[in-house]
Amino acid sequence: MNNNTLTKVALRYRALFLDIKRENIAMKSEPTVPVLAFIARLKENGFCVSEELLHALNAVSASHLADITKCINEVMGVELNWAPLVKGWDVPTGETLADHLVTLVANIFGEGAGFRGTTLPCGHLIPNGTFPLERYNGCPFCGQQFETANFVYKGQGSKLKELRLFTLDDMKHVFETLLASSTPLDATQQDSLKQLLQEFPLPEDANITMKETAMLVVKFLVEQGKDDEASKLLKTPTDVLRYLWYEKTSYVQVIEPRTLIAHAKKLYSHMWEPLDRSEDAGKAMKQKLMLKYDRKSCLRVAKWLNAIPMRADQAAENMNPKRGMWVRLIRALRLGEYSRKKGFEQLAKLLDVFYKQDYSTWQGRVDRCRENNDVNKTLEHLKERPGLFARCLFSTMLRFGSDKALKAFEEVADKLPARLLLSLGNAADTYFNPRETRIARPITGVTKKIEPNKLLALYDDDTQKAMAQAVNDLYKTFMTKRFAEQPTEAKTIYIDPRLYNIPVSVGDRSATIQDTSCALMGTRFPVEGDAVRLFLQWGKGLHAQHLDMDLSCRIALPENKIAECAYYNLTCVGAKHSGDIQRIPEKVGTAEYIELSLPELEQVGATYVTFTCNAYSTGALSPNLMVGWMNSAYPMKVSNKKGVAYDPSCVQHIVRISEGDLSKGLVFGVLDVAKREIIWLEMPFTSQTLRGADSDSIEALLHKLESKLSVGGLLDIKAQAQDLTTVETAEEADEAYTYEWALNPAEVTQLMNA
Repeated sequence: MNNNTLTKVALRYRALFLDIKRENIAMKSEPTVPVLAFIARLKENGFCVSEELLHALNAVSASHLADITKCINEVMGVELNWAPLVKGWDVPTGETLADHLVTLVANIFGEGAGFRGTTLPCGHLIPNGTFPLERYNGCPFCGQQFETANFVYKGQGSKLKELRLFTLDDMKHVFETLLASSTPLDATQQDSLKQLLQEFPLPEDANITMKETAMLVVKFLVEQGKDDEASKLLKTPTDVLRYLWYEKTSYVQVIEPRTLIAHAKKLYSHMWEPLDRSEDAGKAMKQKLMLKYDRKSCLRVAKWLNAIPMRADQAAENMNPKRGMWVRLIRALRLGEYSRKKGFEQLAKLLDVFYKQDYSTWQGRVDRCRENNDVNKTLEHLKERPGLFARCLFSTMLRFGSDKALKAFEEVADKLPARLLLSLGNAADTYFNPRETRIARPITGVTKKIEPNKLLALYDDDTQKAMAQAVNDLYKTFMTKRFAEQPTEAKTIYIDPRLYNIPVSVGDRSATIQDTSCALMGTRFPVEGDAVRLFLQWGKGLHAQHLDMDLSCRIALPENKIAECAYYNLTCVGAKHSGDIQRIPEKVGTAEYIELSLPELEQVGATYVTFTCNAYSTGALSPNLMVGWMNSAYPMKVSNKKGVAYDPSCVQHIVRISEGDLSKGLVFGVLDVAKREIIWLEMPFTSQTLRGADSDSIEALLHKLESKLSVGGLLDIKAQAQDLTTVETAEEADEAYTYEWALNPAEVTQLMNA
C-alpha cells in the first residue's frame, strides 16, 4: 500500500489518509509533541484537523507524520521557486514602453553608438536611466530570471480548511463511487481513479456505466495483461474503437484524425517563429496517430470483436458512423487474417456483413422520415433509442411541434439516466433563446460558439419561452417521480447552504487537476478581504529555456470600457502585475502574480474581472503548470528582497494543467466585484494572449453555469418528493448533506441513480 499516493488522493477530499480503524482511536487522549508540531505545520499550509483526526494522529509515528508533511508541502508547491521578475512588485517600477525601445536600440547599435549601462548575464545592455535594475531578479528586457527564492510565506491565511480522517474503508468507498459514477469523470477524478486502481483490486461486481470510466479501466487491465477481464467491459465495436483511440490519444471521444492534426497545427499558427512549427506539430500528431500494431495487440482486438454480444448486422450498424476509420483499422490490425482462423467465426461474419454493407442504419431511417416530414414514423423511430431521442429532443420540438415531441418523449423518459434529464433542463433556456450564445467544448479543448437553430425564427418569443418551460417542467416532474419511488425511512434532512452555490456535475467537465479540492465548475468562492492575488507557477523540473507563460486579467468597467493587466501593461486601475518572465531558470520553475484591489475596483464601478493564463511561446500550456488565487482577511506580504508573494495558507483555489492538455489559453476564474465572489470556471481558448479570450463566450459560460441546477436545488426536489423536513444542523438530521460530502462529485451523482 503506497501511503504517499493515498495521502495525495485523500487531500483532494479535504482529508488525511491514515491506515487505522476508527474503533481503535482513543478519543480522550492528549496530542503528543510530534502531533502538535505536525498540526503547526498544517496550519502554516492553511489546514486544521477535525477532532476525530486529531486523536487518530496519536497512533501515527513521528516518521510517518514527517512523510505526510513532505507530501502536503509538495502538493502545495512550498518547495518551488516563487520569485517573480520584480522585487517588491506591489510598488510599481515605473518602467515604460520608452525603456524597452531605448534598450532595443542600445542592443542593436551597442556602446559604440554612445550608449552606457550595465550588461547582464543574458548579454543584454541595459542603458543608464532606463530600468531600475536593483528592482529586478532578472533581465527586464528579455524576461530571463537570474535570482530565485528558497522560501514562501506561511500562516497569513485568515481561514483554515478542516481536514477529516480517511481510513482504508473511506478510500475504498471513494474508489467504488468513482467506478460507479453516473456522470463522466473530470481530470481530477480520472487521476484519482488511476492512482486507486494501483492500490485496490477491481471489484468483481463493479458497475461501470460510463464509457469514459470503462476505457480508463480497460487500459489498466490491458497493461496488467488481463485482456479477458477487459473484454467484459466492451459491449459494442464502438467500445473497441473508443479504446483504440484512447490508447493513442488519451481522449475517449472519437473524432476524425485530420481534425486532431488540424488542431495541433492551429496551436502553433499564431506564433512569431522563423520556422513553421505548426507544420512540425501537425507531423508529430500524424506520427502519433499512425496505425502500427504488433501481433499481440492484433490478436487482442480480434478476440474482443469476436466476443461482442451483438448480431453481425447490429455490430456492423454500430461501426457505420466511423466506417472510414474502421476500414483502416481492419487492415492495420490484420483482422481479415484472424477471421479465417478457427474460433473466429463471429468475427468473420461481422466483417462479411460490414464489407457487403448488408445492413440498414437507424439514423438513416430517421433521416428519411424527417425529410418526408413523416411525424409519426420519425417519433416512433426516435422512441426506439431514448438516449439519442434526448440528444435531439430540442430540434425535434422545433421541427414537429413541442406537444407531439414531448408527448412521445414522455413515453420513454423513464428509460433514461437522470443525468440526461438534468442536462435537458439545464440547456433548455439557452437553446430556445435565439439571443443567447451557446457554447460547446469538444475534446480538442477549444471552446466554440454555436449559432442558434435557424428554426427558432419560425416561433415568436412567447412560444420559445413556453418550449423552454415545458422542458423544465418535464425534467422536474420526472426527477420528483424518481425520488418519490426511492424507499427511505428518513424524516428529516440537512442541506448545507453552500451546496446552493455548487452546480450539479452534468455536462461541464474540467480538464485540469485539483490537488487540494474537488470543486465543481461554477462553484462560487467568497472573498474574505480587500485583495485577491492571482498566481501562476510553471517550469518545475525543466532545464533553463525560453518557456513563456503569461498571467493576465481583464477588468470590465462602466460604459463597456475595459482595462487589462498583462505583460504589456503591468499596472492598471485596481491591478498590479509582478513582471513578464519569458525564460525559466534551471529545474525550479518560476512565478508571476497579479494583485487585485477590491476597494479600487469598487470605486471605479468595475463589474467583473476575468482571470486568464496563456502559453505565449509554445503550442500549449506547460504540463504541471499551476494557477489559482489567494485571498485573506489579513494583508498578504510581498518580499522586497525577492518579490515572493505566495502563501499556501491563503490559497483559496489552485488547479494544475495535466499531461496532454492541448489548451493554449485558459480562463480560470471570474471575480464578481459587487458580490465579492469568485466563480471558478474553465474555458480553454487558442490565443497566446488575453485578447484572444472571447467575452461573449465567457459570458455564455457564466450564464450556463448560473442557470444549472445546484446540488442544493436537487436536494430540495428530493426533500419535497420524499416529504422530508429540513432542519438547521447536520446532527439533528436523518440524512445530512454537507459541503464535505459534496467534495466527492462522484458520490453526489449517486443521487441521480434512482
